[in-house]
Amino acid sequence: MVSSKGRIFYLGSGTSGRLGIVDASECLPTFGIGDKIIGIIAGGDKAIRDSQEFAEDSTSTAWLDLAKHNINKNDIVIGISASGSTPYVIGGLEMSKKNKITTGCITCNLQTKIAKYSDFPIEVIVGPEYVTGSSRMKAGTAQKMILNMISTTIMIKLGRIHDNKMIDMKLSNNKLYERAIRILKTILDIDTETAKKLIEKHKNIRAAVENFKKK
Repeated sequence: MVSSKGRIFYLGSGTSGRLGIVDASECLPTFGIGDKIIGIIAGGDKAIRDSQEFAEDSTSTAWLDLAKHNINKNDIVIGISASGSTPYVIGGLEMSKKNKITTGCITCNLQTKIAKYSDFPIEVIVGPEYVTGSSRMKAGTAQKMILNMISTTIMIKLGRIHDNKMIDMKLSNNKLYERAIRILKTILDIDTETAKKLIEKHKNIRAAVENFKKK
């Protein structure tokens, strides 16, 4: 499993790949950590906006994409594929297992090829899509929920949460600044003005809490 030194790599194509990237990208503003969960999509960053349909047909490209991040045995690779048969994902998982890297998958079918190469397969059967041939609705929604569960659980395990409160979130706009004040008031049982001064001084909820408790 992922150690405190390891990382999670989400690997997918099309909708599945984009969902992995969305979940990974939200970890920095939410939990203050940007290098623990990494989303990789077939076709590279261009595929996030513009569909690269043939990119998913290669069984060798995924491992090359993972190698760019110096993947190692401390890491885990989670393949995401609604059908469970995407060649790009299969190739990445197969090579990961050959290199003794822990693997997992999220799929919406039973007995799939990606499950074959996964130490921890997650199979969620959602039934036929409303629009035949598309996997961006029922399957996509299920995949996004599971990704949320995985990343949130990992961040809790890594101590990025105080009780059920985000204490490492990035204070990048007024909304988050006001939220930080409310969270700090609740954690420390202090008034608004004191909370504001602590946030202005430390620019981070965790630091504010730790320094306040030292007094």
